[in-house]
Amino acid sequence: MSDSTVNTGLHTEHSRTQEFLNGAIATVPLLIGAIPFGIIFGTLAEPNGLSALGAILMSLIVFAGASQFIALGLLAAGASIPIIIATTFIVNFRHILYSANLVTKVQHLPQYWRAIMAFGLTDETFAAVNNRYLQSTNLSTAHWFYLGSFLAMYSNWVLCTYIGLTLGNVFPEMQNWGLDFAMSVTFIGMMMPYLKSRPMVAAALVSAVLAIVSVDLPHKLGLLLASFAGICVGISLTMLQNRRLTSKEFKE
Repeated sequence: MSDSTVNTGLHTEHSRTQEFLNGAIATVPLLIGAIPFGIIFGTLAEPNGLSALGAILMSLIVFAGASQFIALGLLAAGASIPIIIATTFIVNFRHILYSANLVTKVQHLPQYWRAIMAFGLTDETFAAVNNRYLQSTNLSTAHWFYLGSFLAMYSNWVLCTYIGLTLGNVFPEMQNWGLDFAMSVTFIGMMMPYLKSRPMVAAALVSAVLAIVSVDLPHKLGLLLASFAGICVGISLTMLQNRRLTSKEFKE
């Protein structure tokens, strides 16, 4: 084996390690909002009829904060399994949009990598990874950045679930402390860097207003309605903006 081959291999390994660390580091600020969210889930699990083992397994296998809270509430209300599955599917519908955005960036990867990335797709990881793709078009090691972000979120979520289960026995009223507000702040923080154009601002405002107006709709359908409306407004304004630019260039 030549020295150039060895050096190339070492450089590639270094790039993968650096991308992995960068992905984990980029996700650290987003973990702050997820920590109380995970702890609260752990504290609510047993009072709502889910065993400690069931809560840990849900965080390990499902790994979807909002869906886990909704499933927990429906479980406590005695809802059937099909209802729980259908409701969580609707809540997670936004992940289809995330996936559509990432398709062209991961299509060169083998199937097992795409399966891992699909499982690890969360709001926080998408925000961190999408920013990475916007900053650099080099995709050769970007999936290691994704892996770093995913594992940071995953380990944090499972650990916080365990902490919540433990603290729930010590502080029975912990779920009433209002710690879930941190998650809302985290989502706002993820969104703000993207509000750089009128279509993006309009899409955010429309989604926010509709989400508030439709908050009482069953099965969180208001979230789906708000997301769909925001997307339609954003796309429509972007197309109108591009048409005006094209028309202006044609006249000149």
